Amino acid sequence: MIQADLPIAIDFRQLGVEAGSGAIVGGIVGFAAKKVAKVIAVLVGLELALFKFLESREILSVDWEKLTSGLLKTSESAATGAPPDWVMTILSTLSISGGFAAGFLLGFKKG
Repeated sequence: MIQADLPIAIDFRQLGVEAGSGAIVGGIVGFAAKKVAKVIAVLVGLELALFKFLESREILSVDWEKLTSGLLKTSESAATGAPPDWVMTILSTLSISGGFAAGFLLGFKKG
C-alpha cells in the first residue's frame, strides 16, 4: 500500500473560525452596503431630476453627453481589462473571503 504524505496539514477548526468570522463581518457589511446604496440611489435620482427641472426652466444647461461619457469609459475598461492584482489576494485568503461573501450576500438580501 502506497502512503501519500500531505504537504499541508488542514486545521478544520481554524478554517471554521475564519469562515464563520468572515461570514459575520460580511453580513454586517452587506447590510450596511445595501442601506447606503439605497440612499445614494435616491440622492443621484434627485440630483438628476433637479438638473432636468433647472434645464427646463433655462436656469441651467446640462451637457448630457459629458455626464454619461464617464459611465461608458468605465464599462469599456472593465470589459477589456485584465483581472486586477487583488484577485490573487482574494484567492490566497479564500476561507475568510468565502465566508465573507456568503455573509455579505445574506446581509445584503436581508437589508
